[in-house]
Amino acid sequence: MSRTVETEPVASPVTADDVDLAVRLAVGVLREAPPEGWSDKAGSLEWDCWETVEHLANDLFYYAVQLGPQNPPLDTHVPFALSRKRPDAPMVFVYADRDAGPAGLVQVLEACGALLVAMVRTTPPQVRAHHGAGVSDPEGFAALGVREMLVHMHDVAEGFGFDWTPPSALCSRVLARLFPEAPGGTDPWLTLLWATGRAELPGHPRLTTWRSDSTPRA
Repeated sequence: MSRTVETEPVASPVTADDVDLAVRLAVGVLREAPPEGWSDKAGSLEWDCWETVEHLANDLFYYAVQLGPQNPPLDTHVPFALSRKRPDAPMVFVYADRDAGPAGLVQVLEACGALLVAMVRTTPPQVRAHHGAGVSDPEGFAALGVREMLVHMHDVAEGFGFDWTPPSALCSRVLARLFPEAPGGTDPWLTLLWATGRAELPGHPRLTTWRSDSTPRA
């Protein structure tokens, strides 16, 4: 007698199209943000909304350049020099020109996002590069980029007081790739906020520290 063995469904990979979607959604919202709110704190962060979006652009740029060298380093990042403009500001290596205003900042974010989209789309899947959460592959860097987009846009949305609810399927793919131990059967967006220490999840204590896992999946 034959027996059917049930297996866990394989999660869809995070792709360059997902990065592109996350960037387009964020840019569309940020272009409508009022000009007077950029100096307000971004949610629970110590950064203001301008600094948070600037940090987000740097994250996308950082993930893209890790995949750039012919032989990417596996023990440390590509050595761009980091700096900050004030003690509590994020460490960055790409600054938006303040004279260009919020529209210029959003354009910097869009450009950095396009770089990550291009690198994820064109880098062979067997390439590995350094990240603090584990040596990763192009899909891993795509997932890291989408996670940063979704979660930091939540911070910025809190600062401005507008709504930000990304697509559930996008959140599910990021959770499967970066937070494989996260609870299942829960709202994907709320679970992603919980996994990054930003929200409570019924039946689970709120996280005070968190870490994603960017190592390649089998």
